[in-house]
Amino acid sequence: MAERVEASSVTEGENTIEEREVGAMWELEQKLDQPMDEEANKLNNMYREKGLSMLMLLRLSFQSLGIVYGDLGTSPLYVFYNTFPDGIDDSEDVIGALSLIIYSLLLIPLIKYVFIVCKANDNGQGGTLAIYSLLCRHAKVKLIPNQHRSDEDLTTYSRTVSAEGSFAAKTKKWLEGKHWRKRALLVIVLLGTCMMIGDGILTPAISVLSATGGIKVIKPNMSSDIVVLVSVVILIGLFSMQHYGTDKVGWLFAPIVLIWFLFIGATGIYNICKYDTSVLKAFSPTYIYLYFKRRGQDGWISLGGILLSITGTEALYADIAYFPLLAIQLAFTFFVFPCLLLAYCGQAAYLVNHKEHYQDAFYASIPDSVYWPMFVVATGAAIVGSQATISGTYSIIKQAVAHGCFPRVKIVHTSKKFLGQIYCPDINWILMLGCIAVTASFKNQSQIGNAYGTAVVLVMLVTTLLMVLIMLLVWHCHWILVLIFTVLSLFVEFSYFSAVIFKIDQGGWVPLIIAAISLLVMSVWHYATVKKYEFEMHSKVSMSWILGLGPSLGLVRVPGVGLVYTELASGVPHIFSHFITNLPAIHSVVVFVCVKYLPVYTVPEEERFLVKRIGPKTFRMFRCVARYGYKDLHKKDDDFENKLLTNLFSFIRIETMMEPASNSSTYSSTYSVNNTQDSTVDLIHNNHNNNNNNNMDMFSSMVDYTVSTLDTIVPSDSPHNAVSFSQDNTIEEEETDELEFLKTCKESGVVHIMGNTVVKARNGSWLPKKIAIDYVYAFLAKVCRENSVILHVPHETLLNVGQVFYV
Repeated sequence: MAERVEASSVTEGENTIEEREVGAMWELEQKLDQPMDEEANKLNNMYREKGLSMLMLLRLSFQSLGIVYGDLGTSPLYVFYNTFPDGIDDSEDVIGALSLIIYSLLLIPLIKYVFIVCKANDNGQGGTLAIYSLLCRHAKVKLIPNQHRSDEDLTTYSRTVSAEGSFAAKTKKWLEGKHWRKRALLVIVLLGTCMMIGDGILTPAISVLSATGGIKVIKPNMSSDIVVLVSVVILIGLFSMQHYGTDKVGWLFAPIVLIWFLFIGATGIYNICKYDTSVLKAFSPTYIYLYFKRRGQDGWISLGGILLSITGTEALYADIAYFPLLAIQLAFTFFVFPCLLLAYCGQAAYLVNHKEHYQDAFYASIPDSVYWPMFVVATGAAIVGSQATISGTYSIIKQAVAHGCFPRVKIVHTSKKFLGQIYCPDINWILMLGCIAVTASFKNQSQIGNAYGTAVVLVMLVTTLLMVLIMLLVWHCHWILVLIFTVLSLFVEFSYFSAVIFKIDQGGWVPLIIAAISLLVMSVWHYATVKKYEFEMHSKVSMSWILGLGPSLGLVRVPGVGLVYTELASGVPHIFSHFITNLPAIHSVVVFVCVKYLPVYTVPEEERFLVKRIGPKTFRMFRCVARYGYKDLHKKDDDFENKLLTNLFSFIRIETMMEPASNSSTYSSTYSVNNTQDSTVDLIHNNHNNNNNNNMDMFSSMVDYTVSTLDTIVPSDSPHNAVSFSQDNTIEEEETDELEFLKTCKESGVVHIMGNTVVKARNGSWLPKKIAIDYVYAFLAKVCRENSVILHVPHETLLNVGQVFYV
């Protein structure tokens, strides 16, 4: 009986020891591969863009005319025709329509967008995805959970903190409370993004077709097919010029738009003075009420035409990435807005006396002596108007790629001075084909106008909904101000939306089809991206398993540096275990590289790389996190590999210099151990027992020391084992030895090890999921650019490791 008790006691003692060892190993694993908060704090250097001189501000205001305001400026070409497609019955209807145009321009572009919405930019970046980035920094709404505490130390990671119990804090808690709310937010954002892509197709079509159609005023017998053919030729030329870049295109187009605004403003003054100065009474909102009272349902449906007077506003917000906000505000307030008001007033004055010219009001109101110069400038301005939405489409596609919501496409940086000016060749040609198809199919600016209006009003509604969250979470506005903004915006925009619904069958279906296709692509790509990340997270390798392999990892360590790419910013990826279990050798130095995009517009170069050691020094394993914003590009001259290794060398120097500071007098700097792993467990376990009564700060300090001390442990068969030495000489020797070793490995060769993951639907998945994953995603993954191409990895140094993942 006594023997049984004794045996039982021994067994319990062994279990206790095993539990302690397991607990200590888990503790070790957490400390060996902890988040890079400390490394991020060391890089917290201030970064600010240079201020702009007044001369530069005026120059950029001038350039913004050609990039930002071309679309908004060409609206007078087709607004009155789309407002009165069946003719004008009463001159007072023209006054009422003019009053609607005036207040639409005042409320939407000027007040709402230029002075409110444009301030909701992410360090100069506009568009729905820029708003989403702001929200991701202020609330945990991102569906790919790859953000860490260290990322918040970036100088560009600006955010405000909500007071506990405030309305903003309650909104944040509500938004984060349910996963479906996060998904709903992303769907709303993607819907707005897809409609902007539709804008990029419809704007060039309607602008160019409306401008070239003016020639029929002089030659009424000209065939519409010839006008369409000329429009198609102009569109091909426009898209063929995009590779020159926004900076050069802006300098080319800005003078055209400047002349255009001066022409339409001067023509407006001429027509007001010549035909009817009484149209200025339209500045009274009373005529809006009289207009709806007189026309009834027809007047309400005509809002679809009035809406076209503010098209280009959504492109204005997307294009603020190209120019400073102040430059855009100056250009619109003091030049664009007055010229547009004069242009519409002039056309209205002409139509009051010439109601029969409703189809060609713009060209018919031009004096004969300046008709041809105006026709040439109008055609040029229409081309420029298209440039605004094309540039905006490039910006939002770049942001969508960075958020993991769009397949990787080629993005070219076209300006050395301005980081935001980019060009997407693949998207450019898709937009061109779409424009040509729409222009050739409809041949009628009225139907294209209906399609255009549907896309524009949906983008505005999405922007309003997102602005509500911005005002609450980011600006911390009082709920009454938020309510006033929301009610006024939604009242105006829902009024327009209710009007365009009646025109769905008259061309309004086009942007819905474009948006549906774009949304399918984005949703499928994002879903697969999230699932791949979750797969990496759940299948990552335990650090205790890595440590159990010993310094050689149970393999032959061959000279060279192996860069293992992974989506994870912590932990050892599954690809690594897959690699070493199938090959008998691994490089002498292994670096786990994580390239991740953050919800910030840019990451300063000096803060881009975070480096950390994994495990003891003898393992020669490191982690490097390369962080990018959605505005950053991987350029060919970046030399990613050399920058990464340079940061690795710097880390080793800093680490060696910092080691004396972490060495405490409580512990000896000399250790004689028989097994690195077992000694590590004992060291942590003993230290924990000795300091059991210490507070949490002391425990944290002890653990930090333990990890640093662990890095100096060498195997028992090392010639340096159990030898006392001078601390300063040891530091220099260790630094020199390890740096020389790394340089030798670098000279031996650097190999980039990347995972080639094939995603497939599980057996038994429902049919839509199989189609989405096995066909749609498989096609997108095949045609998109590989990560190795984006990072400019030389083909001869690339090693792909294949794996299949079932969702």
